[in-house]
Amino acid sequence: MKLKKGLFSSAGNFHIDPMGAVEHAVVTHAHADHARRGSHFYYTPNSGVELLRARVGKNIRVTGFDFGEKFYLGDVQVSFHPAGHILGSAQVRMQRVGGLSRKPEGEVWVASGDYKRELDPTCEPFESVPCDVFVTEATFGTPGYQWPRGVDLGSRIIEWWHRNRDEGRNSVLFAYSLGKAQRILGLLAPFANRRIYCHSAVTPLNECYRRQGVRLAETLCLSAVPNEVRLSGEMILAPRAFLKSEQCQILDSNFATAFASGWMAKSNGSSGRAHGGYDTGFVLSDHADWNDLIRTILETGAKRVYVQHRGQGALVRHLRRLGISAFSEDHLIPENVNQLSLF
Repeated sequence: MKLKKGLFSSAGNFHIDPMGAVEHAVVTHAHADHARRGSHFYYTPNSGVELLRARVGKNIRVTGFDFGEKFYLGDVQVSFHPAGHILGSAQVRMQRVGGLSRKPEGEVWVASGDYKRELDPTCEPFESVPCDVFVTEATFGTPGYQWPRGVDLGSRIIEWWHRNRDEGRNSVLFAYSLGKAQRILGLLAPFANRRIYCHSAVTPLNECYRRQGVRLAETLCLSAVPNEVRLSGEMILAPRAFLKSEQCQILDSNFATAFASGWMAKSNGSSGRAHGGYDTGFVLSDHADWNDLIRTILETGAKRVYVQHRGQGALVRHLRRLGISAFSEDHLIPENVNQLSLF
């Protein structure tokens, strides 16, 4: 395994979440920083195929697999396992095979993609996968990011909406279009007694989720609202760019804002507003926090760990104190043949 437009297996001639067009792209999920246009062949879990087409192109050549189903790329046996990040998100388990029998041999590698351990009604729950080598994300890989436990965020968001509605204000909740928006709609499904307005970037992704049998609160696309209409007391779910668009005129000027993100855990209100420029912040992340990162790594039993993304320094140091051989993703290079010999 080495970095070449992303993680690359020379034994299997495939990339995991490549950073550009490649021959064979094994895609952990459909977010834009993991799924990119132009590859010849795509491989992803079955429940993520429609989302991948929606984000990358409806005519891509994509093969879907059930979670746990084994398939072969070159001399590598591959399988997908739930990552709990968004619908159809996966960890990639890999093991080299030998001879005509294609018998697995040598180290088991797992590339985590993005993952979370919290319960989410809109996607498959995370599964720990035993391995020898674990390539983990660390988006929130510092001790300062620890999510509150046992919080009913669906109730909290509904209460915020109803409070604003009683005051005649609209509630604008900012969330990423894929994954976070649908998770919010899943949390609100048991409570919402009226439709939630969704930005046009969110709406088609909602339908992908619904076709996979995921229950979401009832929604209406903002593009269906006539220009002359002004909303009052409604909930609007949209990406943050919405307020800079002409479409936001439907709000008049009386509205409250909130952002649902793990980044709200360390919001300092530096702009003078309560939560980093928003009226309210909801700590809701689709990534593992510090505690769940460590828990996951220990559960895999991996003797060697490579850490990706922002928090790699703190997490690498902590894992080494635990006696685990831990490295930043910079070590995933061909020169480290003692670490990468199987790939």
